[in-house]
Amino acid sequence: MKRIGMLTSGGDCQALNAAMRGVVKTLANADEEVEIYGFLDGYRGLIYGNFRMLSSSDFSGILTKGGTILGSSRTPFKLIREPDENGVDKVEAMKQNYHKLKLDCLVILGGNGTHKTANLLREEGLNVVTLPKTIDNDLWGTDMTFGFQSAVDIATECIDCIHTTASSHGRVFIVEVMGHKVGWLTLNAGMAGGADIILLPEIPYDINKVVEAIKKRTERGSRFTILAVAEGAISKEDAKLSKKEYKEKMKNNPYPSVSYEVAAKIQKLTGQEVRVTVPGHTQRGGSPCPYDRVFASRLGAEAGKLILKGEYGFMVGIKNREIVKVPLEDVAGKLKMVDPDATIVKEAKLLGISFGD
Repeated sequence: MKRIGMLTSGGDCQALNAAMRGVVKTLANADEEVEIYGFLDGYRGLIYGNFRMLSSSDFSGILTKGGTILGSSRTPFKLIREPDENGVDKVEAMKQNYHKLKLDCLVILGGNGTHKTANLLREEGLNVVTLPKTIDNDLWGTDMTFGFQSAVDIATECIDCIHTTASSHGRVFIVEVMGHKVGWLTLNAGMAGGADIILLPEIPYDINKVVEAIKKRTERGSRFTILAVAEGAISKEDAKLSKKEYKEKMKNNPYPSVSYEVAAKIQKLTGQEVRVTVPGHTQRGGSPCPYDRVFASRLGAEAGKLILKGEYGFMVGIKNREIVKVPLEDVAGKLKMVDPDATIVKEAKLLGISFGD
């Protein structure tokens, strides 16, 4: 009999349930008997021993369900070695609970921070298999993460809806898309939604270039302009600051986010009305799109196969449309950024999209 622990950590997203279902259905269809221990609220459940036994019925009917049936929470990697408020050694507690339940493997679904901790547990001697979830699509070692395409669909629909009101009122509209450090979501949703200007964390913008792009549209007879702005977009001036200087500046920033700062500057320099729309956590919510349902199911099936074969220490990802296993040590601590010279960026510029650079 194999005893498998399972948890979802970090921010939630679509297709977490679909991925877990894929793992469990694969294991259930094998001849070997399996017990599934679901840890509640991410690593917190593993630390404090909060879990429940799961049966195949728990994974029935959840393919289309958003969120996670296990609950999730953020357990920052930078604090993982620090004792909690009661002096509990988090890493040691996770190891003890793993061994107390006589687990053969942990299946961990998460993004960058989650993978750092998963790799730490691997280094501590635990058997781990991970699945790449994040709407940011910024995990190293995989071309795609599940949750990303669903979020692109939602952000794109938001931009689509803005088009009608923007054209009716002749305004400049900014749609702020999630993405603190990377701009994959904003880039794809911006292109899909026909945004005129896209601002990304990886391509610092010049507000004068942004205004120039807006004025060109006005001169050509366009009554409106739509900007897709990543929440982590940064100006060229701010990009030159040290992390400490930038953090200090943001403490005194009167704007709730970068989009409102960009809006204020555009309005001042052009005299045009500017409105900001922030879809926020709606981008994480709702049912997974068909692509994510299929993709997460494939990843789950391959993870189940690795478990049955006793191959641990890998993230299951996708490369060139084929599912692959990637060593955890190659994934942990790395971000997959948008390359300013990437072909998709060059193609967007050929379409007339401005990046404010």
